[in-house]
Order: sequence, then C-alpha cells, then structure tokens
Amino acid sequence: LSESGVPQLVQPMIWDYAADLDVEGKVRLIEKYRRCGFSKVWFASAFKGATGANQSLTLIGHHLKNHLQWLQVASRSPADVLEGITLTGWQRYDHFSVLCELFPVAIPSLAVCLQALKNGGYSEKIKENVEKLLGMSNLEIDTFMR
Repeated sequence: LSESGVPQLVQPMIWDYAADLDVEGKVRLIEKYRRCGFSKVWFASAFKGATGANQSLTLIGHHLKNHLQWLQVASRSPADVLEGITLTGWQRYDHFSVLCELFPVAIPSLAVCLQALKNGGYSEKIKENVEKLLGMSNLEIDTFMR
C-alpha cells in the first residue's frame, strides 16, 4: 500500500457508531495506517439514524457515548494524525427503507454531540448550556426524549 502512492493522495475515514467502540483497537488501526504512509485520518460518528432502521426518536446518550469514545481515541493517538471528525445523520438505511429519526427530533442530539466535541467532554454545565441554547427545560440523555 505504501509503495502504491495512495497514502499521498487520500485520507482514510474510520467509521464507527457504537456507544462502546473499541478505543484501543482504533488506536492500533491508526498506527497501521501511519505505518502504511497515511499522515492524516478522519473519524466518522453519527448524531442520529444509526441505531435502527425504523427508529423514530433519537437516543442522545448512545450518540454522546460514541463521541466521548472518539475523544478518547483522539487523545491516545499522535497529536497530528486527526484531520477531523464527520458527524453523520442517517435519514434511512437504504433507498428502499422508510425515513427514520427525522432531523427536527435529532437537533438536541446534534447540539449535545457538537458541544461534547468542542469542549472535549460532557458535564452538567454543558448540558445546561445546550438546554439554554435550545430553549429546553430538561434535556433527557438516557431516555427517548419527545
């Protein structure tokens, strides 16, 4: 792979939407990419639409845990390796599936995930900031919020 010249032309994106992703496995994968000549990698997470094809509401806690895991991967990787993170928001699982988790119900999840990434973690203060930004009185992380 390193002799092909591909590592000078592209940057790989590592996708994982799990709330319990294998942090050490991802760090090892990044090390393998580096040994092949890739200088930068991207991470791909999801703020909605990755927990079930017929899901109608977004479970914020699942996506928040995923982003916190990605922050751990970033902190255990060389400082210059991460080019960025893509927050995907899947609308359907394939072109023949029904729509799932429409964008309006996922806005709180997007806000929580972005704030967690921006602040390098999640706390009660961040929760309060998101509630204030969205004009919400009680942001529910671990239940399906309506």
